[in-house]
Amino acid sequence: MTGDSKIQVSMEFGTKLTPSLEKPAVDMTLYRQMIGSLMYLTASRPDIMFYVCYCARFHENPREPHMVAVKNIFWYLKQTSSLGLWYPAKSVFFVQAFSDADLGGCGLDQKIITGGCQFLDGKLSS
Repeated sequence: MTGDSKIQVSMEFGTKLTPSLEKPAVDMTLYRQMIGSLMYLTASRPDIMFYVCYCARFHENPREPHMVAVKNIFWYLKQTSSLGLWYPAKSVFFVQAFSDADLGGCGLDQKIITGGCQFLDGKLSS
């Protein structure tokens, strides 16, 4: 993503979403539905993956700033609807996927570290 992308309206460089407990709460069901829809879209729009996962952290107690950030992601998707990964129905292509996990190997806090990548016809797609 470029630095001038509209998705960064509420998440500019250096800005962090916080629990924001002093802000008004929003409808938790609606927030979770919106996050779920966005998670589904990340399969064809990897450019939103980081932002969607960042907003998903607050699904237990969503507040107004979190909802604004999620709405900005939808606004970005509307403005860039021509972008995405398109898979023709009758084409043949080769897919490779690699993943790795280090179960508790982090020396600081013993957390699990995972990673992965997918290649489509030898080209990195996510």
